[in-house]
Amino acid sequence: MSSRPLLHVRGHILTGPGRDDDVHDELWIVDGRISFTRPIAGGNSGGVNEPTVLTGWVLPGLVDAHCHVGLDAGGAVDRPTSERQALTDRDAGTLLIRDAGSPADTRWIDDREDLPRIVRAGRHIARTRRYIRNFAHEIEPGDLAAYVRREARRGDGWVKLVGDWIDRAEGDLAPCWPRWAVEEAIAAAHAEGARVTAHCFAEDSLRDLVEAGIDCVEHATGLTEETIPLFAERGVAIVPTLVNIDTFPRLAAGGEAKYPRWAEHMRRLHARRYDTVRAARDAGIPIFAGTDAGGSLAHGLIADEVAELVRAGLPVGEALSAASWGARRWLGRPGLTEGAPADLVIYPEDPRADVRVLAAPRHVVLRGRVVR
Repeated sequence: MSSRPLLHVRGHILTGPGRDDDVHDELWIVDGRISFTRPIAGGNSGGVNEPTVLTGWVLPGLVDAHCHVGLDAGGAVDRPTSERQALTDRDAGTLLIRDAGSPADTRWIDDREDLPRIVRAGRHIARTRRYIRNFAHEIEPGDLAAYVRREARRGDGWVKLVGDWIDRAEGDLAPCWPRWAVEEAIAAAHAEGARVTAHCFAEDSLRDLVEAGIDCVEHATGLTEETIPLFAERGVAIVPTLVNIDTFPRLAAGGEAKYPRWAEHMRRLHARRYDTVRAARDAGIPIFAGTDAGGSLAHGLIADEVAELVRAGLPVGEALSAASWGARRWLGRPGLTEGAPADLVIYPEDPRADVRVLAAPRHVVLRGRVVR
């Protein structure tokens, strides 16, 4: 491995959401790691005395907490396509991805120093004929716990269930699993040391999942006055994926002729999406930023998702934290701390003043190297 350059980053180092205590004037990157202490001249591993200087407003590498590398609308994709997806996210400032389900093996990405880090949830686990074709293991309830154990061992501490989907016999969204099956499955995942998340658009699956001990719910558009206090009490996080929810009207229009009840339901969920997220935030439910890129959505949309969270009513600092400091803590990864791997993004203006700044990073530093 070639030596990493000595970098000196100056300006406004935003180590947390606060306005004063969390701002530093400078840091150094030595051997790919962050230091807030000026290095001794000539002491870096590359023997370079004069560092490269980068300036601006600095955040830890952004987090897309719901993303799919190795997947497109047709299912698993090849390595070149996966690489393009990961590079698109990287160049948008996303340096940590929670991959919320993929049928492709993307472990090879871990060996690439120029690609984002990925926390994998294995492959989606869905009910037979109750999800998008070629995405998931499609099984019946009696096999759910066994498949959860397998994906827990294959993933990086997460398992992804499909909690609800359209039931064609009913013509509307409906839960995929009976209560006993999710209880067994979540217990099995926790016994393997994994957390569990679930795709849920509608209302009816949420109580069973939360009372069974689930750790997170994706989309969560079906939250109501009855279930929001339950999520808050149990500390169950949500990843609203608002850039994906914005597609609901188009989906409803496409399916309305065959499934009018489902189409109307999707429109209602869309219409109240901001109110739902705002109510969740006001109740104290942890919220993290995710785009749902990789199914039908393009990669590189994390700035758009943070802006959507602000539109939904999150204060700017909380919306930024949902894609940076807070999300990294939630996933057990460091931010801008002494000795941490140097994964950071530098902006020409203050993202706390306008989150739209996130769409145009000045520099992206990954593993101590300037990659953009």
